[in-house]
Parts: sequence; structure tokens; C-alpha cells
Amino acid sequence: MDIARIQPEALLLDQHELTRGNLESLIGRVLGGPIDYADIYFEYTVSDAVSIEEGIVKSASRHVSQGAGVRGVAGEKTGYAYSDDISLKALGQAADTARAIAAAGAEAGPVAVQAATPARSLYPVSLPPTEVPVTDKVALLEQVDAAARAADPRIVNVLASIATEYKLILIATSQGLVVGDVQPLSRLNVTCIAQEGKNRQIASHGGGGRREFGQFLEGDRYAEYAREAARQALLNLEAEEAPAGTMDVVLGPGWPGILLHEAIGHGLEADFNRKGVSAFSGLIGKQVAAPCCTVVDDGTLPGRRGSLNIDDEGVPTGRTVLIANGVLEGYLNDRMNARLLGVPLTGNGRRESYAHVPMPRMTNTFMEAGDADPADIIRGVRRGLYAVSFGGGQVDITNGKFVFSASEAYLIEDGKVTRPVKGATLIGNGPDVLTRVSAVGNDLALDSGVGTCGKEGQSVPVGVGLPTIRVNALTVGGTRS
Repeated sequence: MDIARIQPEALLLDQHELTRGNLESLIGRVLGGPIDYADIYFEYTVSDAVSIEEGIVKSASRHVSQGAGVRGVAGEKTGYAYSDDISLKALGQAADTARAIAAAGAEAGPVAVQAATPARSLYPVSLPPTEVPVTDKVALLEQVDAAARAADPRIVNVLASIATEYKLILIATSQGLVVGDVQPLSRLNVTCIAQEGKNRQIASHGGGGRREFGQFLEGDRYAEYAREAARQALLNLEAEEAPAGTMDVVLGPGWPGILLHEAIGHGLEADFNRKGVSAFSGLIGKQVAAPCCTVVDDGTLPGRRGSLNIDDEGVPTGRTVLIANGVLEGYLNDRMNARLLGVPLTGNGRRESYAHVPMPRMTNTFMEAGDADPADIIRGVRRGLYAVSFGGGQVDITNGKFVFSASEAYLIEDGKVTRPVKGATLIGNGPDVLTRVSAVGNDLALDSGVGTCGKEGQSVPVGVGLPTIRVNALTVGGTRS
């Protein structure tokens, strides 16, 4: 059975004795007066998580949640109400509340809605990952623990966890659409602690996506994650303190795309730009990056963590070119911002759950590959930093200023990668950094599937990616000059 072909309408409506006619009446209750758009979002989610520490099961949990949110939009104003009671009475109260928040006006009457199905199936899965026996998940984590410890006797502790989710959504809109989706999600995390004398270092790695649970066992992938976490922790035992100053920085492929996501991606979301508070506001058609830079958000990549058949407003996701050869092409839109800006939908309306209003959010965001050989990019640096992986960071959307901590980095000396360093931070301005990119490699890679993005208190799964790139004269914070 392909769970992508389960009918969310039957599961979410029939079991609560709701009909298509009920949806039409509820939407009609919201519309009228200045309210020109309304929708109802249904959700049913099963999630579980298991973790081990020091070789024993530390925690295990399983949660089931369901609910619905009703929205009314009047111009720039949104009224939103939600309930975990999916009954006609509760939904009627939510509809009245959403209407009262957005604006008062005359009743509009029912709206005819017709069912549709997603045009694609990006994540065909035969068994929901939440239905895999917990004993199988514990066994997997025990293998992860063993693989990490086998890397080196200096690995003194391993923390491993796996989280899975199975979500059904259904959206009914005042534009006459009823569409649903079934969304599986899995994520495996490994954290290793290495110790030598009093020197203690920690590192993490993992992966996941919208695929079969068994993907973690393919080609000993779980062991690859474990060994990589151990390798990074052991590497930092040998690392010296990072230098500080202005220098050329080479970002490695894959996960370093998190810097692109945070420092630039959020500034390209339509709500910030419509309000004029983004560093990219009013710059469509302008050169905002070096000509070698093309930045894309693509929610259609099969099996990826950030991919979706439809967004949380029922709009098919797409491939949106944000910056083409250094020129700003457009923003990421949800329904409201696309309507107010008079631009096409991009399928980027996302929400954490039925208890949250949708907003423009990224899916899988990355810079496209260039034509430079990564080895040549490094050879072109006399003194600099090679940043392979990042931990935490902060960014100010209004001006693009950011600070990011490198969890794995090396010195570049006379065109060669030499000593590992720790404590390096990258300090800069997102739009300015784009203009300083002097080379883009031919080795585009996406992250392994662990990204989660936060915005206005909401968290959603995302993907990032980057080829090897060189940024000239970036400020590096360290502990020695």
C-alpha cells in the first residue's frame, strides 16, 4: 500500500461525520463584507521518538494529535481560530471567531468546493514510519551506538535518537478547492562525546527525509552517520584555537548551505518584503549578488526533508529561482502575500500545525552549482578558513547581519587545507556576502536531511544545500590574532 494514495478527505471528514456540504457552509460563514478569502485546514498527526544514552534506552514517546484551523483574510488582516475538536459545532465556533477577528460583515452563504489530488507523489512509502515496531528502532540505535564507539576508544559517550512522523492534511478553500496529502518524515540523530585527558569535545551528525524507514539501513547508512559524528568529535580534540581577522573563507558543500538559508533565505520571504523590513525589499530586478550566484528554493525534490506535494494552503510546491546570475528574481509567497503583491503563487505557505497560521517559508534552499573545480577554489586562497560544517547562528532580517559558529573548520595556508581549528565564527551581512562570492564549485550537495527552521515561534522541516564557494574578505571571529 502506498500511503501517499490514502484519501485524507475520507479519513479526516468521514470519521467525524462531516460532509462536503458542511465544508461549503463553514467557509460561507467566514466570507462576506471585507473578507475575501477563507480556508479550513485539517490535520491528523502521529509522531514518536526513541533515544538511547550510554547504551540504554533513555526515553520513548508517542503522540497523536488532531485538529482544524479556520482562517478569514480581509486585505492584510487575518482572523484565525483553531480547535482540537473536529466537530461541526466546534468548527462553526471557530469560523465565527475567525470572521469576528478579521472583520464584520454580511453572511455570504455556502461556497461550492470540489476535490482534487496532488499532481505528484514525491514520497511514496508503503509503511508509515510510525508503524515500524519500537523494538526495530531500538535495535537500530544500538547499532548506531556500537558503530560510533568502534571508531575510537576516546569516544566516551554516544547519544542517539530517531524520530518519525505520519501526518495527514486536508485543506478546503473559498476558491472551491479541497485537497489533501499524506506526509511521512523520519530523522536519525547521533551525538558523540570524545575525551582525551581534560580535553572534551562534542559533535553531531544525522540524516533523514520523507522516505521508507529502511533507508537508514541501506548500505550501512546509520553507521556512516555514527562514524561521521565520531570523526568530528575526535577532530576537535586535535584542533587549535581559530585565528581572528578578515580573510577569504571557503564554504564546503552541503550543510554549510545553512548560512545561505539563514542569512539570505529568510530575507527573500514575501512577508518581510511586502512590509519593507527585509534587506532585499524593493530590489527585484537589481544585481544583489555576484554574477556566479544563482539561488533556488525547490519543494519538488523527491524524498527530501523540505519537500512537499502541496504546501499547507493546498498549493502545489514548485522550483522558484530567487536569484539568477546575481539578479534578484522574486520572493517566496503564500496566498495572502502573493495576492497583495500581485505575483504568482510559489507554494511556500507553511505552518507548524493546525494551531498556527500559514506564512511564507522555505522548503529546500540552495545555490546552484558553478563550473569551478573545488580544489582550484582552495588553491586560490593564500591565507583563509575552510568551513565544512556549522552549528548555531543568528541573523537580523532587517539588515542581513549574521553570526555563525563553525563546528568543523580548517586553516588554508598557501592554497592548501592544513590544521583543524575550533571556535571560529563567521560575521557578516547576507546581501554583502553574496557580492563577495568569487568562485562557485561544480560539486553542489544537499544536506543529509536534518534541518528544522524556526520563524515567529513556528518550526518546520527544511533542506539546505551549497556547492563549494569562496567568499572574499569575510570577518572571522576567533580567539587568537
